[in-house]
Amino acid sequence: MFIITADQIDSRHQDDLAGPAVTDLNERYRERIALPVDRNAGDEIQALTADATTALAIIADLTRSGTWSVGCGVGHVRTPLPANTREASGPGFIAARAAVERAKGMQSHFALESESPHGAPGVEALIELLLLIRSRRTAEGWELFDLVAGGLTQTAAAKALGITPQAASQRARTAAVRAELAAIPALADALSRLDTER
Repeated sequence: MFIITADQIDSRHQDDLAGPAVTDLNERYRERIALPVDRNAGDEIQALTADATTALAIIADLTRSGTWSVGCGVGHVRTPLPANTREASGPGFIAARAAVERAKGMQSHFALESESPHGAPGVEALIELLLLIRSRRTAEGWELFDLVAGGLTQTAAAKALGITPQAASQRARTAAVRAELAAIPALADALSRLDTER
């Protein structure tokens, strides 16, 4: 299982983001999470999923704004599952706690911990590369990325944005749109293997 624990950065001086984040993630990932995303304590939220692609998508969503430290724990979760995420337990949750604490000191504000003694540092490094690419994307790059990731062709996205196909192509190269979309399945596969190798 994949447990994502996210702690709001500088929450004492910012609006509370935990409530809106819980609502948004539950709406977006309703069918793909094992339990509803939950507020754990104060400004911290937790999500639980058996699907590596969903875990990676949640990590990408939370880190996009730069307002969360995000830890992903990979490991066993005690069953039967309780009614809500904050009551769940097991080694995977311990790994997620260690990860989010370490994430607070990381440039990407992300860290990964696993029950498996092998592979986690390598997978973490690959996810960090993805997050670094995303952190350098401009607002214009995000406009194009969101349209293409949502299913539009680059040509259709260019039309929707009112720009030429050539301008969209340049924007896509600068934003590494194709590189990210091509990397996601491989990253999810690497993350998934951590859960099967423990």
